[in-house]
Amino acid sequence: MKKRTLLASVALTAILAACGKNEPASSNAAAPAAGPAAVVATKLVVGLDDNFPPMGFRDEKNELVGFDIDMAREAAKRANIEVEFKPIDWNAKEAELLGKRVDALWNGLTILEERKEKILFSDAYMMNKQIIIVKAGSDIKGKADMVGKVVGAQEGSSAVTAMTKDKELSDKFKETKLFGDNITALMDLEAGRLDVVVVDEVVGRYLVNKKPENYSVLSDDFGTEEYGVGFRKDDEATRNKINDVIAEMKKDGKAAEIAQKWFGADVIKH
Repeated sequence: MKKRTLLASVALTAILAACGKNEPASSNAAAPAAGPAAVVATKLVVGLDDNFPPMGFRDEKNELVGFDIDMAREAAKRANIEVEFKPIDWNAKEAELLGKRVDALWNGLTILEERKEKILFSDAYMMNKQIIIVKAGSDIKGKADMVGKVVGAQEGSSAVTAMTKDKELSDKFKETKLFGDNITALMDLEAGRLDVVVVDEVVGRYLVNKKPENYSVLSDDFGTEEYGVGFRKDDEATRNKINDVIAEMKKDGKAAEIAQKWFGADVIKH
C-alpha cells in the first residue's frame, strides 16, 4: 500500500511538472519595463537675442530677420517641425532652456565645454572668433595695450568667457563693463566711454562695416570657437533630426546660400 502511494505521488509530481513547462508565465510576473520611445518635437520654440545682427535682429518693420533665423526656418521646414522665435534675456538663456520656456537656443551660441554640462549641442555649423574693436585712431594696437583700459562686452556672451580665461590680461583691465547688447557697447566706444569692445567676429564686423570710418579691428583676438544649436539633454531625438537636416543643407548648398546672403561669403563649417 505504501509502495503504491509512493508511486502515485511520483507520477503526479511528474505530470504537474510537465504541465508547468507548457503553462504561460503568470500575469503577476514582473516584466522588464520598456522605456518611452524617443520622439522628435512637432514644434520648436527657439530662444534668441533679437538685437544680435546679423544672426537675429529686427528690421525696419520690426520683423525678426537674420542668418540664424533663415537657417532655423529652413531646417524646421525640412524636418517638418513648426518653428516659433522667442526673444529672451540672453544672459538667462540656460535657465530659459532648462525651464522649458524655449526648446532650443539658436543665435550664435558658442559650443563650450562648460556649457555641455547642461546643454546638448548640435554639430557645429559655423566658425567664429572673439575680435577686438577700438575707436579709429586709437593708440591700442594689440592685446598688450589693453592693460589699464576700460573694456566692454555683452553680458553672458562668449566674449566675457574668452576674456576671463585670459586672466593674466583681464585682471589688468581698468574696468570691464557689461552691456545688454553689442550695439550699445559700440555706441559707448564711439562716445569715448569705453576704450575697447570684445565681440563675436560675425557680429562685430557686420556692425563695424556700417561705420567703417569710426572703428578699427585689431589683428589680435581672444580665440577661435564654433557655433552650434543648444537643446535640453533629454531632447536627443529632436537634436539628431536637426543635425540631419543641417548636414543636408550643407551638402546641397542651401546653408552656403544663406551665408552668402548675410556675410557675402561661405562661412559655414563643412
